[in-house]
Amino acid sequence: MAVVIQSEDLESAFSALRELGFAVTRMNSSGGFLRRRNVTLLIGLSHGEEDAAVEALSASCKKRPVYLSTPIDGMPASISAPIEVIVGGATIFTFEVERCVVF
Repeated sequence: MAVVIQSEDLESAFSALRELGFAVTRMNSSGGFLRRRNVTLLIGLSHGEEDAAVEALSASCKKRPVYLSTPIDGMPASISAPIEVIVGGATIFTFEVERCVVF
């Protein structure tokens, strides 16, 4: 399983997954839309453990509002209005691994 989460949720998500006994590797990453810092977690699961991992991630990765400044039409560039964008949660990709080689 590969999971993209906000950096703010790393400690709680990592702890929740490790408590369940999952092997977790983290990689720093960044988002394309808001260019915010993210973390990508690679999680080793056996068949049937996906639901437990998703539940742990759901409990530890929260959505939160972020305010971005955008220029107001017809006004000088220095005047902007904040808009609310919701970020957070988790984006989860599951896949089967046919082969794993460790050196």
